[in-house]
Amino acid sequence: MSTVEEQFLARAIDLATRNVHDGGGPFGALIVTDEGRTFEGTNRVTANNDPTAHAEVMAIRNACSSLRTFDLSGCMLYTSCEPCPLCLAAALWARVHCIVYAADRHDAAQAGFDDAVFYEFFAKPVEERSMQLLHVDLPESAGAEPFRAWAELTDRTDY
Repeated sequence: MSTVEEQFLARAIDLATRNVHDGGGPFGALIVTDEGRTFEGTNRVTANNDPTAHAEVMAIRNACSSLRTFDLSGCMLYTSCEPCPLCLAAALWARVHCIVYAADRHDAAQAGFDDAVFYEFFAKPVEERSMQLLHVDLPESAGAEPFRAWAELTDRTDY
């Protein structure tokens, strides 16, 4: 890892540490564009009463809003801790090029942030999962109507 990458990772760790003293969780993240622009995010789950306000998600939101795009292709995500499944999915949807992290999921678990139940959720058969997902097959595929409308839209922005 280069000195610049180490500096970005150190910045994410510093964001996480400072966030603890600002009413947030111990997680910090940084999106860095290939031109070197940076966008910060910190964990604000309890501060904002928002279970999706993870540091990585907040950094992605800040970058996308500022850059006026939903596509972060070519961007790097530096984060103080290995992304949980929510944050990993957000990074995949944003098309982040690479994720660099410091602490891993086991370090997080030792501090009381155990994401194992989420990883296990996806590994279990549907009928054994802790939360039910119920598919209701409506008459004449009514549930697919939004997709038909989308397919017919000529000026849509694909993602």
